[in-house]
Amino acid sequence: MLNSIEFFGKLNRFAWRVIADAWRAPFEFRQILKQIVEIGTRSLPLVVASGLALGMVLTLHTRSTLATFGATSMIPAVQAIAFFVEIGPLVTALLIAGRAGSGIGAVLANMRATEQIDGIESLSIDAFKFLVVPRVIACVISMPLLTLFTDFSALIGGFISEFAASGISINLYLARAFMNMEWSNFIAPTMKTAVFGFIIGSVSSYYGYTTNEGSQGVGKAATKSVVLSSLLILVADVILVKLIFFAFPESAV
Repeated sequence: MLNSIEFFGKLNRFAWRVIADAWRAPFEFRQILKQIVEIGTRSLPLVVASGLALGMVLTLHTRSTLATFGATSMIPAVQAIAFFVEIGPLVTALLIAGRAGSGIGAVLANMRATEQIDGIESLSIDAFKFLVVPRVIACVISMPLLTLFTDFSALIGGFISEFAASGISINLYLARAFMNMEWSNFIAPTMKTAVFGFIIGSVSSYYGYTTNEGSQGVGKAATKSVVLSSLLILVADVILVKLIFFAFPESAV
């Protein structure tokens, strides 16, 4: 218990240092853009493919259920609400935790094991601000954008599946999909993924930056980054959903 309290205390202090350094000059814009490309752009194929597949699968499941009640016309609305409100943000966060989180942990752990971080600091460069802060900022920026790609890919996948089953037109599908959608169902769930991005970036960077196990710590840092990031994302999601429902009661669909 004491070890767990000590660990989360160190992680909390690490996260607060990230927040403080993010507002302090110099701002590593080139590093931030580089990490956005690495974390965001290179994750696009994964989230788009996942969105398409999940959209098709969800449509197949909901069609078989709603057909029993003669409510197949509600399939696009169910699809849109399910993905924009919850499935899209959560699935995207878990995918990025697995892809980018493990990468951040492994890269920083390898730099620590090969003493590259010590070399950067020997040049009077703030290694924390140069290596950690841009990665966390890139995660925060990339997550909402990647979530949008997941959501709209899921709609496309749902349309393809529904078109094959009923021959519905794209205009009618989109009209039904957004018929019951409010801005609160779209903006708040999408923006909460910035918190997921902060969790992924901070936890992964913490494990990689603070490892002291040499080359063996690289694999451990990658694994622990994914596991703890995923668990904290699930916990944060429950809390954020409650906060969203409190701030936007009309979004509690």
